[in-house]
Amino acid sequence: MDEQYMKLALDLARATVGQTSPNPAVGAVVLNHGEIVGVGAHLKAGEAHAEVHALQMAGDRAEGGTLYVTLEPCSHFGKTPPCADLIIKKKLKKVVIASSDPNPLVSGRGIAKMRQAGIIVETGLLKEEADQLNPFFFHYIKTGLPFVTLKIACSLDGKTATAAGESQWITSDGSRLDGYQLRKTHDAILVGIKTVLADDPNLTTHTDGGEGNPLRIVLDTHLRIPEDAQLITDQLAPTWIITGSKINADKKQRMQSRQVRIISMPSEQIMIKDVLRYLGEQKITALLVEGGATIHGSFLTASAYQQVITYLAPKLIGGRDATPAIGGQGIPKLADVEQMTLTHVERIEDDLKIILTPKRR
Repeated sequence: MDEQYMKLALDLARATVGQTSPNPAVGAVVLNHGEIVGVGAHLKAGEAHAEVHALQMAGDRAEGGTLYVTLEPCSHFGKTPPCADLIIKKKLKKVVIASSDPNPLVSGRGIAKMRQAGIIVETGLLKEEADQLNPFFFHYIKTGLPFVTLKIACSLDGKTATAAGESQWITSDGSRLDGYQLRKTHDAILVGIKTVLADDPNLTTHTDGGEGNPLRIVLDTHLRIPEDAQLITDQLAPTWIITGSKINADKKQRMQSRQVRIISMPSEQIMIKDVLRYLGEQKITALLVEGGATIHGSFLTASAYQQVITYLAPKLIGGRDATPAIGGQGIPKLADVEQMTLTHVERIEDDLKIILTPKRR
């Protein structure tokens, strides 16, 4: 029976994936005398946690009941009070937790506090499913860096454009719609200046009202972006431009006056690990890298990614001058090429969506 209620809590959390960053998606269920008396999910950073919503709904019926929650209740003051304290105050008899807090500085403290108050605490129920809900959050908490997804849309022979530069559209309408949904689940989307110059993209989710649009980031070493580019003028989402240390000061000032953030890295060339360190400091927990080839090559050689999502179209473009999905010098030795795990394959119209994760310790 415990699994039934934890699965409900997982479903509640799953419905909010992509909208709670930098916080995790969490679901909670309160049970008393065999009846569900309260349910809740964390909806947005800065707002009440899942346990709070569920306990508020339960009211006095929480006393003596059991709380099922997908992540260990917090024990510290942040933007909201500690959930462990509220659970103690509400006099619950038992708390069943799927995942412990991944932060080693606080992991187990909420559990210990509740046990000291006489509450029965059980952990690990459907832990694997719960961990899969929040890979971005877990990675960010452990490393201080954003979880990086490399997204590729290409032909069967790995081309993203013909030798003449045509790229729209290689994959199907369904794959593009799926890609827009992918943008919703990440805090930021990153491209290189070559993509901006070639396509003038807006990098949005293409939903009415701009709902769920991510932060847009351009790697532009010499600040070459046109001042009339959509990313500068459309105001559909914030835009950050990351440059090298030597750029035109007048252009930088003009663009910053248009509410575009210009971030100059300490060296003349942009180093991927410097970029990720900066984004982590800005609480960007999940970064979607859409390339093109040069940017993908830079992330590959820096081994700076946690998953690769490829939309593979049943087309052969051919030609040594056609644009590859991943450019640069590549990995020189086959022994140094990362082994990958195939975690998901799905057919979308005539395309294949393939998800790979590197086999790293």
